[in-house]
Amino acid sequence: MGVSGCGKSTVAEALAHRIGGEFIDADPHHPKANVDKMSHGIPLTDEDRAGWLDILAGLLREREGYQRTVVLACSALKESYRERLRVSPGVRFVHLKGSYEVLLKRMQERSNHFMRPELLKSQFATLEEPADALAFDVTLPVETIVDRLVEAYRKELPELTP
Repeated sequence: MGVSGCGKSTVAEALAHRIGGEFIDADPHHPKANVDKMSHGIPLTDEDRAGWLDILAGLLREREGYQRTVVLACSALKESYRERLRVSPGVRFVHLKGSYEVLLKRMQERSNHFMRPELLKSQFATLEEPADALAFDVTLPVETIVDRLVEAYRKELPELTP
């Protein structure tokens, strides 16, 4: 979880690959209206995000019986959003943190993404830092973050052992 440009999809996909889990990127599950708003530099409201979060929670619920860890890349900026995604006691959050300047530069360098760089300020304003998440600086190499995640959860979640 984290604001746009923090590397959620990159880290989540790498973690899922490492542990043989399933990667789900939340972005493609946004309704067209949300994508249109963000593409025009209009921040989403809680109401805009509600249906999207319900879709993601449904995807997580569908997979509860699987014998496979699911790794979801999702902004989950507010505690109320994270509560909607806590569909089981096994849900954990990882917060990828970075400075506004670092993340703005990343956003400006990427192409073909609906999230406009001018929305980063609104994301930082919306962000409620989670008290119960492992946090990592976004400037760490992806492999370092993944190594630390696997180590942190190995005892709690033995299925993460690669």
